[in-house]
Amino acid sequence: MTSDSPNPRRQGPADPNDTAGGPTVSRILLGTQLRRLREASGISREAAGAHIRASHAKISRLELGRVGFKERDIEDLLTLYGVTDAGEREGLLGLVTQANVRGWWSQDSDLLPAWFEMYLRLEQEARVIRTYQVQFVPGLLQSPEYAREVILAGHRTEPEHEIDRRVQLRIDRQKMLSEPGAPQFWAVIDEAALSRPFGSPAIMRGQVEHLLEMSLMPNVSIQVLPFRLGSHAAAGGPFTILRFAQPDLPDVVYLEQLNSAVYLEKRTDVEQYLAVIETVSMQAETPVRSRTLLRNLLKQF
Repeated sequence: MTSDSPNPRRQGPADPNDTAGGPTVSRILLGTQLRRLREASGISREAAGAHIRASHAKISRLELGRVGFKERDIEDLLTLYGVTDAGEREGLLGLVTQANVRGWWSQDSDLLPAWFEMYLRLEQEARVIRTYQVQFVPGLLQSPEYAREVILAGHRTEPEHEIDRRVQLRIDRQKMLSEPGAPQFWAVIDEAALSRPFGSPAIMRGQVEHLLEMSLMPNVSIQVLPFRLGSHAAAGGPFTILRFAQPDLPDVVYLEQLNSAVYLEKRTDVEQYLAVIETVSMQAETPVRSRTLLRNLLKQF
């Protein structure tokens, strides 16, 4: 991730325990420190890559915190950047171990494209998650039966046991909402997602009942954007905004595509999406009125 700091000074933490958060936060913080050190030293990504026998693209991924770190590479880069203080080196190298901790989904990583695994890492670290969805109920709010139908729509040729693994992966992912320190999850769901059937009427009824149940959680807010509204601020399509507790980490906008994803971090881009989610949240039904709308939907199934 990038930082908007106008003064790229050396400011690596002296003690890795001073950085709150999990492996993704450690990756991002270490990457940010490496970028600041490189820029302060006047060294290009190409030169840094050549120093560790890699490409400038790898340096970019390291600085964005999107790949794991090899301790030898970090040691070589710190030497190149002129970091000789033992305490500073120890603090930064201490982040390497934290950054390389495997995610809970590692046993099923063969099911996940790299671009979505990165999203899971960010989702696990977020303190606030805000999303607008138009085609599906958000994955964190899907019932097991509905999730299976959504997954089948894109993986019909896979054997049943692989579908079972994908469904279980999605259900395991949802556990974060009920764990200590769970993020605030705020979903605006287009009425189209609730009216488009995935599976039988019984499955859709179960999904709406699941939404009603989830909406009772203190950290979950669900709003429905009704058809009657017509045009609205989020007409550009679905998106998710993640916010983190650490002040060094900027908000991230996640845009999922058919076989890839875009992560926006520039302040101007993020602010545009923040404005959209604020506006569409005001246009949508309130959480209380959304519960009434959901109860009325149950009569249709």
